[in-house]
Amino acid sequence: MITSDEIAIYIQNIPPAPAVVREALNYARAGDLAKASKCAAEDPALKLYLKTLINRPIYGFRNEVSDVAQIFGILGLSATQQTLYNYLLSLLTPKKWELFALSNHQFYDLQASISKHWEAILSHLKIDDKEIQSAISLIPASIIVCEALFAKRKTEVSQLRSVKALDFNTILLRITGSDLFDLSGEIARKWEMPSRIIDLIRSASGMNENLTGQERLLAQWMHLLLFYELSQSAYVSAGLNDFIDFKIEFVQDIYESFTQVVQYTCEP
Repeated sequence: MITSDEIAIYIQNIPPAPAVVREALNYARAGDLAKASKCAAEDPALKLYLKTLINRPIYGFRNEVSDVAQIFGILGLSATQQTLYNYLLSLLTPKKWELFALSNHQFYDLQASISKHWEAILSHLKIDDKEIQSAISLIPASIIVCEALFAKRKTEVSQLRSVKALDFNTILLRITGSDLFDLSGEIARKWEMPSRIIDLIRSASGMNENLTGQERLLAQWMHLLLFYELSQSAYVSAGLNDFIDFKIEFVQDIYESFTQVVQYTCEP
């Protein structure tokens, strides 16, 4: 149904990071938010994206925030870098969702919620690492990749899922030998993210039993966060809850802590 060649072509055709975004990312990595915001403000599409994202309900601002320097100041260095990667993923977002009953506004809400919760998780774990915080921006890429690869084959996918009750990730893995986390890793490689981030994204599938230490801990939290987000009613209605094979045994030992962190983050 889907060949490895098709996947390779899809990854190959992913646009490289625009020059403005690369420059803004470089300034953010260097810790210079003033130059990063000045650079980002030069790109109308990026500026609109930042305004749209920061004004999602998850951030709770009563008045609209539109100035890029103010947005970056609110986000801080780590979240700014992560948000710029979120923007890169938005360039892949389809104009119209075919497989999932999802709107782009809902997708932006999902990005914002995942980002906010991941920030709280890293704070709880006492991990201050801009690259690790940015890693979460690649999780929504799994959804985009699945949409792109399966949208034109909705009938075939529906038949396969109804007969064998398989989630999308398992279907892709059986057909191509790569799961959606592998594909997210390839997108990270395309955008020249560090190899340790590529490894972390792939580990979040919950399939690697040999993980230890911080790598395992981060993969557990990321896996559970994805399951939590896609279990929200809006995304259940969109069909995203069938997107991932949840590995409850992989995250059992952090479940209680995760619940406390998420509840605290959701408090007004």
